[in-house]
Amino acid sequence: MTKPLMPKATAVWLVDNTTLSFKQIADFCGLHELEVQGIADGDVATGVKGFDPVANNQLDEVEIKRAESDPARKLKLKFNPAAVGEEKRRGPRYTPLSKRQDRPASILWLVKFHPELADAQIRKLVGTTNTTIQAIRERTHWNIGNIQPIDPVALGLCRQSELDAEVQKAARKKASEGEVMSDDERRKLVSTEQSLEMTAEPRLPSAIAGLENFTLSKPVEEEEEKRSAADYSDAESFFNLPDSDDEDDEDEDKRDRR
Repeated sequence: MTKPLMPKATAVWLVDNTTLSFKQIADFCGLHELEVQGIADGDVATGVKGFDPVANNQLDEVEIKRAESDPARKLKLKFNPAAVGEEKRRGPRYTPLSKRQDRPASILWLVKFHPELADAQIRKLVGTTNTTIQAIRERTHWNIGNIQPIDPVALGLCRQSELDAEVQKAARKKASEGEVMSDDERRKLVSTEQSLEMTAEPRLPSAIAGLENFTLSKPVEEEEEKRSAADYSDAESFFNLPDSDDEDDEDEDKRDRR
């Protein structure tokens, strides 16, 4: 750790309880010198309660006295063994509540434009679960019909440097296994600016899905089969009517009269 806990509250305490210069306090707390001057004037950090760095084991009182006697001396943060490696602590990425609804869109973007990324890499970038990634890969997610792929960098879920590092790592792993990225896969790799300019893919509402092939007319094949099944060999039969019973009766009457 290079900065104290609660730097602004620590600066308030140092301004009120020491004769350190504004520059010394600003360098120690990671603030601007004018900001420390604003704290002294009461324009900045109004209502902030001072945080004692000596009582909280961040600064020695002897160090403060040495810095007060020498304005060019910089304060040194007290070594805390418990804080070693704190900045490199490994664990799941925390995603704010306001951005958690954007994770499926970023997962779909990563799966579509960076298929070489493993599930563990996507989980590390976005802060999601293997179940969600698998559901989006297999398109079985409950809201897959409404999800549009969006770059996770544009959504603020990760930094561009982190995404580039994971993509390069996946490319190196693929090359070490003897697999070389094809030209089609290379064309799919797009930048953040290009992905934001892409138009959304047209999608049919789920309520009418499957009706795009519906038609009221019968298929052409069925009509052709019926036509071929029809028998037109005896065309004269359509015009020759069968003999009726009335004609037979008339012939019998003529015979009787004779």
